[in-house]
Amino acid sequence: MPSIPSPFGGDDDEDLFDGYDEFVPNDTPTPGPFLEPHAVLDGLDHLAFHRLTRELFEERKVYDMTFNYNLARLNLDTRHKNAGYRYAVERGDADDAIDDGDAERVLRAEFTPTTPFCPQTHTLTIGSFRAWNGLSDRHEYDLVRVRAAPMHHQSTEINDQLAELEEKYLETENVTVVPEESDEVGSNPMERSMENESPSRGSPDAPF
Repeated sequence: MPSIPSPFGGDDDEDLFDGYDEFVPNDTPTPGPFLEPHAVLDGLDHLAFHRLTRELFEERKVYDMTFNYNLARLNLDTRHKNAGYRYAVERGDADDAIDDGDAERVLRAEFTPTTPFCPQTHTLTIGSFRAWNGLSDRHEYDLVRVRAAPMHHQSTEINDQLAELEEKYLETENVTVVPEESDEVGSNPMERSMENESPSRGSPDAPF
């Protein structure tokens, strides 16, 4: 009897994943507005940085808890096309380039989640920022800037916090700084509704 592929990944469904040495445009996120004005990495350049990303994410345990695998593997998951990371080298003469003498060579990374309401996007992008910049001796960039793609319903709030993180990192070289957070960042509308809903009957301590 044939086995049913697990939605969480694993050794039995390797045929569902592209390889780390394959650049498959149709399975790769489309560069969004954070990357478009800059030098987007394609082909071998993308593959080289993404293989390094796998190593750094493994070391810092940046894992997608829904699928139970290293977040770098999301790019290779053919069940979730257009999800994962794309990269671009920042052009210093661009209007939105960072203005800091300590960050002469900057990489941009834009994360596209699997759904607009992915509750992990907030945690995963911050974890990615800390992995790339906390292990900056492993790559050639002074700063890796991270943003969530605008298709996510909280991209504005998440990206504001990521901008705050990079500003504090440049000031302190400390990637563990915690950004100012609202309780709603990272939750979806259904979760917020449940949190705000009062018990309909019985004691609030009742198990059901």
